[in-house]
Amino acid sequence: MTHSEENYLKVIYHLSQVLPLGVSTNAIAEMMETKASSVTDMIKKLAEKDLVDYQRYQGVKMTELGQKSAKMIIRNHRLWEVFLVEKLNFSWDEVHEVAEELEHIKSEKLITKLDEFLGFPSHDPHGDPIPDRNGNIAKSSKILLSDAVLGQKLICVGVKDSSSEFLQFLDKNKIGIGSEIEILEKEDFDASLTLLLNTQKIMLSHKIASNLYVK
Repeated sequence: MTHSEENYLKVIYHLSQVLPLGVSTNAIAEMMETKASSVTDMIKKLAEKDLVDYQRYQGVKMTELGQKSAKMIIRNHRLWEVFLVEKLNFSWDEVHEVAEELEHIKSEKLITKLDEFLGFPSHDPHGDPIPDRNGNIAKSSKILLSDAVLGQKLICVGVKDSSSEFLQFLDKNKIGIGSEIEILEKEDFDASLTLLLNTQKIMLSHKIASNLYVK
């Protein structure tokens, strides 16, 4: 696959997790920030390689080969993110774009060695699970903080929004993977939360709470 084909495949995989009955070309175009006609051309290329199945008006579905290939790209990406944070001291808001480049390196031996070197991590710096070499992904019981109930004692385990702006906001407020959270109050008006974060009281908007995973 070309880099562009791999990027499309990864986007289709992520969309298929919330749209299991079929991913529309418009949804892919929006994620890729391109025209629907360009998406259609790419879908045809992926279908020729037996990576996706496309039926008009039914959307795009991934084949077994397509799913496995997408998971390997995601595995590469998340392992490189761990390497950049743990070994090269990048901050978690800096690694996504660099990992986007590194994920396309086609060397199974290198990725196997990298996994071993890092101690076989199960999650990336943002809390997302890393597929193993067979494409298996560990299931998690995480929920969004916005869906948690009053009085629950929780631990932050991931982020839904991994944009630099959001991660920098979390750093500014000392919120990260492993942070201990207790919900003290929830406003009826706007669903904003008052929390005990580690040992500090803090208020978070519904938007922020809707982008934090806890368990």
